[in-house]
Amino acid sequence: MNQKQTIGKYRWTICSLLFFATTINYLDRQVLSLTWNDFIAPEFHWTNNDYGNITALFSIFYAISLLFAGRFVDWLDTKKGFLWAIGIWSIGACLHAFCGIATAGLLTGNWLVGFEGAKESIAMVDNTANIITVSVALFIFARFVLALGEAGNFPAAIKATAEYFPKKDRAFATSIFNAGATVGALAAPVTIPFIAAAYGWEMSFIIIGALGFLWMGFWIFIYHKPEVHPRVGKEELAYIQQDLINDRKLVDYKEETTTKVSFVQCFKYNQTWAFAFGKFMTDGVWWFFLFWTPAYLSSVYGMDSTDSALPLFVLYLITLLSIIGGWLPTYFVDKKGMNPYAGRMRSMLIFAFFPLLALFAQPLGHISYWWPVLIIGIAGAAHQAWSANIFTTVGDMFPKKAIATITGIGGMAGGIGSFFINKCSGMLFDYSKETDMSFMGFHGIEAGYFIIFSVCAVCYIVGWIVMKALVPTYKPITDL
Repeated sequence: MNQKQTIGKYRWTICSLLFFATTINYLDRQVLSLTWNDFIAPEFHWTNNDYGNITALFSIFYAISLLFAGRFVDWLDTKKGFLWAIGIWSIGACLHAFCGIATAGLLTGNWLVGFEGAKESIAMVDNTANIITVSVALFIFARFVLALGEAGNFPAAIKATAEYFPKKDRAFATSIFNAGATVGALAAPVTIPFIAAAYGWEMSFIIIGALGFLWMGFWIFIYHKPEVHPRVGKEELAYIQQDLINDRKLVDYKEETTTKVSFVQCFKYNQTWAFAFGKFMTDGVWWFFLFWTPAYLSSVYGMDSTDSALPLFVLYLITLLSIIGGWLPTYFVDKKGMNPYAGRMRSMLIFAFFPLLALFAQPLGHISYWWPVLIIGIAGAAHQAWSANIFTTVGDMFPKKAIATITGIGGMAGGIGSFFINKCSGMLFDYSKETDMSFMGFHGIEAGYFIIFSVCAVCYIVGWIVMKALVPTYKPITDL
């Protein structure tokens, strides 16, 4: 019987847990984008710029939190770090539901009201500016708590993947758990607007937010380190640790120490800067599609949240093609004899060309809204495939003790990029709508979306070129 038949598969149980955590992560993140335009904005008188400020600040909170979340996960280790992360973000998700009550309390002094009572109290307030200011501030606080917890998801998940999978399988495992982002985004438009319509926007935050607490129970009982896990047999452990076993045969091998890694040490390496720049250039593209596509369908095509449910479902269904992104580098390694880093960079170059289709999203949108939906879906699939591979380069280059920290640094860079694209988008969309701006044959808000789509289209090519220039060949870090 060969090795593939005898080794266990418990590592895929862990991968499935990471998948569901990421799914919940993106569901929680999507509730606001799918409820603000139809349900929340009319109540609080928000504009595109108000929403843009909230999403932009969420990106900054998330970016800063990622810098420390990686360190936090490396310090507490994977199991406890992930529990703290999902616990905090689930509380933050539920907090959004009480922003209306808090707004009513701060403006009218009447705190002892339910969700409907809060709406009635707010409607009696004459000063619209005060309603906007207070409600936006409260939602920003809720997003801060959400970002603080959500920042721990990817550092912990990447660290768990490095613990349970050999290097050659990590991109595939990462693409599977990272597909949870797509599944979360896929499930969101066919659930959240209907929950909000039936039970109120507040209950959509509470119901989705509660899923994280359910996941925590499974994590507590299922996750342990592979070397001490009773469900991981000797054969599977040997498969998981094959890189370590092979490395120990090398003459210049150095046993990894448990000494903590400082931020200053991390920034000495080109590998850190390459990963961070790649994230800076591309994370904002995905977040733009995630946060603004529902508003795009509403502003340009007049769809409400229930009308857009099917197009958004199809869009995110297409992004599930990203799983190919985990398989492709394995093909280059096994069939073409490439090292893991070279295989990933070759794959990422291929994926970097697909977002260029976003240049045609708005021009073809005049034929049918399905064209931009399909194009954004393809670009989203390319991003998720890119993302699975760029995350895995950290495990290729750095020792396990530094993986969460480096992931956090890159995530912070991605969050900063996301801040700029979300803030600029909100300002541009309001300006283009108010001035009926013209650009390349497009007018009003359509001109604004065409500009942002064009920026998104070229980000991956630029990111790949700089990454390749910084780290042209495979060079693992051995002196940390």
